[in-house]
Formats: sequence, C-alpha cells, structure tokens
Amino acid sequence: QHFEQVQAMLKALDIPYTVNPLIVRGLDYYQDTIFEIIVNDDAIGAQSTVIGGGRYDGLVEQLGGPQAPGFGFGLGMERLLLLLEQQKIELPEEEPLDLFVLTMGDAVNIKALQIVQAARQAGYFAERDYLGRSLKSQFKTADKLNAKLTLTLGENELETGKVTIKNKALDKQKEVAIDDLLADFENIYRELTTDTSAIDKYFRGE
Repeated sequence: QHFEQVQAMLKALDIPYTVNPLIVRGLDYYQDTIFEIIVNDDAIGAQSTVIGGGRYDGLVEQLGGPQAPGFGFGLGMERLLLLLEQQKIELPEEEPLDLFVLTMGDAVNIKALQIVQAARQAGYFAERDYLGRSLKSQFKTADKLNAKLTLTLGENELETGKVTIKNKALDKQKEVAIDDLLADFENIYRELTTDTSAIDKYFRGE
C-alpha cells in the first residue's frame, strides 16, 4: 500500500520513474521504498546516480529511541554542483513563503501535492503539511513561515472542485476552481497579493 501511494504521487506530479526490484542500498536499515535519482549528463558521466535513499521507519527504535517514521537520502555534492553548472541552473534565494496548503485527511494528499507543484513551477515558494496535524497546528505553521496565501483542502473541496484562497494580511480571499489554480497560479497569486485598498476607497467615495 505504501509503495502504491508513492507511485500514485509520482504519476500525479508527472515524474517519470522505473521500478527496479534489484536496487540495493549500502545499509540494511531501509524499509518499504528505496530509490535512486539517475541523471544522463556528459559532465558527470552517463547513467550516473546523483541521489539515493529511502524509508527507514525502524531505525530510531533500533538505536534505542521511540518508534518513529524516518526518510532520508544521501547525495554527491560535487556531482550535484557540477550538474547544476552544466545545465545552467541557478539556486533560488530564500524568500518568505508564497503559499501554504492546509490539508484535511489522506484523500487530499495527491491534489495537495499537485497544487504545491503548480505554484513552484510558476516560480513561487509553496509548502504543505505532511504530518496530518490539526488545522490549528497547520495555521500556526503557516503564520510562522509568514505565508502570504493559505488554502484549506479537504474532501468537500475535492467534491466541489473549488478552494478558497486567503490573504490574511490584506483581508482578501477568492474562491477558485482547482483546475484553474493548477493551470494559472500566477494570475491568481497576483490578484490576491495586489493591495487595491486605495482604489477601493476611491470608488467608495471615502
């Protein structure tokens, strides 16, 4: 079931992958899924593994700690930097979070990932909750990260195909179709982050 969920999320994000039951990592504490990210580039050699890792839910317990989920990976820093240089990819500077997606229930996981991915592909910083926490805890995280926009995604939003995006600082919100959000996040973001209070006051005669 875990592996099926991983595959479903990769497909939802249009990330190509190949299932290889013969992959073996150097350490034996992995459980469920292990993975390798392989890049074809002359700068680092054909079919070169850049990142490898997996899930290890029992590792903390084996070391004398409490039962806790775990996930991690190792990477070759020199290879990665060489690859970034070769492909002329610049690392973005850290900025305040543009969007935080609050989730309610496992059923919305894939759609939440798609929304976050759409925002990132449009050039914005987006994040979501991965721990299944209460909405109160998620809102605290959004505030801590200074998220400009928030949206709450639950089963009701999946059924209607619509979500409400809020800008707390400007006291603005907008209900949009999820499909429109995925297709054109940038225009929706600009609409909700543009301060039109002065114009609104003018037309109200204030």
